[in-house]
Amino acid sequence: MTLTSLAAATPGAAQRRTPLTLALLAAFAASAASMPVWADPAPAPAAAAEDAQPGADKQKLEAVTVTARRREETLQDVPVAVTAFGAGALESLNIRNLGDLQSQVPNLTIYAARGSNSTITTFIRGVGQADPLWGVDPGVGIYLDDVYVARPQGALLDVFDTQRIEVLRGPQGTLYGKNTIGGAVKYVSRPLGTKTEGGASVTIGSYGQADVKGSVGGASADGQFRARLALATLNRDGYGKNTTDGSDVSNQKTRAGRLTLGFYPNGQPFSVQFSTDKTFDESNMRGFQRLDVNKFDPAKTPVGESRYDIASGMPNRNRTETGGSALTLNWTVDSRWTAKFIAAHRSNDTSTGIDFDGLPAKIADVLAIYQDTQNSAEAQLAFDGSDSSGVMGVYAFNGEAGGKVSNNFFNLSFGTTNGTVTTRGKAAYADWSWRLAQGFSLSAGVRYTKESKRAVVLNQAFSDATFTKPIATLADFDKTREVSNTSPKVSLDYKLSRTTSLYASASRGFKSGGFNIRANTAAVPISSKPFEDEVLDSIEGGAKMLLDDGRLELNTAVFHNKYKNVQLSVFTSYTQANGTPGFFGDFTNAGRATVDGAEVEIAWRPSSRWTISGNASALHARYDEYLDKGVNVADQKKFTNAPKFQAALNVEHRTPMGSGTLRTRVGVSYRTKVYPTTDLSEAIAQDAYALVNAGLIWERDERLSFSLQASNLTNKAYRTDGYNIAALGVLTGFYGAPRTVSLGASYKF
Repeated sequence: MTLTSLAAATPGAAQRRTPLTLALLAAFAASAASMPVWADPAPAPAAAAEDAQPGADKQKLEAVTVTARRREETLQDVPVAVTAFGAGALESLNIRNLGDLQSQVPNLTIYAARGSNSTITTFIRGVGQADPLWGVDPGVGIYLDDVYVARPQGALLDVFDTQRIEVLRGPQGTLYGKNTIGGAVKYVSRPLGTKTEGGASVTIGSYGQADVKGSVGGASADGQFRARLALATLNRDGYGKNTTDGSDVSNQKTRAGRLTLGFYPNGQPFSVQFSTDKTFDESNMRGFQRLDVNKFDPAKTPVGESRYDIASGMPNRNRTETGGSALTLNWTVDSRWTAKFIAAHRSNDTSTGIDFDGLPAKIADVLAIYQDTQNSAEAQLAFDGSDSSGVMGVYAFNGEAGGKVSNNFFNLSFGTTNGTVTTRGKAAYADWSWRLAQGFSLSAGVRYTKESKRAVVLNQAFSDATFTKPIATLADFDKTREVSNTSPKVSLDYKLSRTTSLYASASRGFKSGGFNIRANTAAVPISSKPFEDEVLDSIEGGAKMLLDDGRLELNTAVFHNKYKNVQLSVFTSYTQANGTPGFFGDFTNAGRATVDGAEVEIAWRPSSRWTISGNASALHARYDEYLDKGVNVADQKKFTNAPKFQAALNVEHRTPMGSGTLRTRVGVSYRTKVYPTTDLSEAIAQDAYALVNAGLIWERDERLSFSLQASNLTNKAYRTDGYNIAALGVLTGFYGAPRTVSLGASYKF
């Protein structure tokens, strides 16, 4: 495990300490008391066997291989700010989905979007996008086995049969698909093997958690035909209830599977791999807390104590079906050149009820239906020579995203947001590195992108809740926008010594603009005008050090970003014909911004029994120009999802126990104040907080293990998102998970 903060966080509710929690704390105390922190213990039995092998040293940190630059390199050699988690680290940290990475990576904010359990919101270094509506692209790219996942619905991927996850910070346009202006999150599934292998795990825990995961892979006798199947069923009762009908909210009911087939002909320089995956999420609504009495509620229902209970009168549903297939062709041209072709298709179908007010009264009830499909193709040619290496390629993307959102306000105003956005893009890129004299290496890359977006929008008002009799057209347009962009990157790294390297880079990131699908041109004619492309210019410097004879890794980075045309999802108010106030979801661009920051990651193994790791990051994000009705209000605005400081510290101890080894982990993570919404509501903003997590894993051997894991041990309440819509009397907060404890068993063969 390398540079992966050992503090898995998942937060907030009001619940007494369970016997499992007390057992976990007691076991940790006993383990910690058995030996001083800085003692140099004798190796555990498993460690002793490995230490007996020539060259083995259990005190040294394992080298982690990443493909951040589309070629295999060790984490310490790649001149990029990247954090990687191998399968063992994911298990130790109790990372169940991508949202659990938040405290593990510097300057990363990642969580489930406010109305959904499986829609992802991701920000890196203050860059991202919180609006999941079609036509709005994310600022951080999510990649599943090198395939770009265009829409956030269903993208909060669950971790099962995973080889590793990489998080790349900063613009990655010269190598990664489209719209990776803030960074990229790469989910890499376990590869095909040449022998029969697999495993199974069962986990039970708080709130009726019952997870079962299994995988099996194998190959024909000659190794030419290979296959792997992985399945998962993830279940949990709700953190809260819909008190109107007693049904669960904030629960989980997920089924997922992935099948991979491969053909590796003996003696031939090529291989073929086909993979397909499917996820069915039938979880209910996500619960939230009303932070104030809704002035339009006839019953004047007081604010409840629960952070999750709601009293919705809407059908309690939040269904997502997502999946895709990919065909990958690999060809080894010769000892230096390799070629790869990836063709992929993905689709998503989501239906979710959003009761903004969380009350039986029809104040703000919304049914949102999303559908999207995407097809992509990428051809790469990679070179690895004695003095240079690199990759060049072409990429094509064709996607259509759309749906229908039906709004019922006060049971008096009925309207729909309806339409599609078609995106077609082509790109060519190259990224090359040259090994120069005296320890210097120079890397340079460029990406040219040409993209078009066509928005077909029909927004209407209706006479009643059947949405069958239109009475007014709020927006009706068919517009196309075309754009091209050239984004370069250059970096210089210097091998100061065998264990220390320095790097400096300059890069440009790009995210295309688009159209506001919620436009209300009847009230605000310019709302159909497209919002502009984002451009981010970044200068970064860093150091990667392997010290203390391989026992200590210390990686640092500092960066200075100039951010132009920041895309923001806001609410625009207007006065209706009858004199009453109205509003609609709008999009705007803030003119210019500056983001500065620093990051440090550390992993230290002072002895074969102790591992200490952590990270810390600082972020200073501010607007330089933000025009509101022609007035620059930059000094009144703040970045969302951009804490000024965050850190994590993690300690793991290994000790012999019985016939195996006990691994004890404790982690603490901390974040300063965060504004999750662009209205900068102080009621929704989350003040600084800390989370405590812990775990015990007993490994009988490499095959059999048992675990006791706990997240948010102090049961801290913290908000991740919310709604502040004064015109509807809505002020709500969405919270992270409460204290949870789980028991698990895992067997590998």
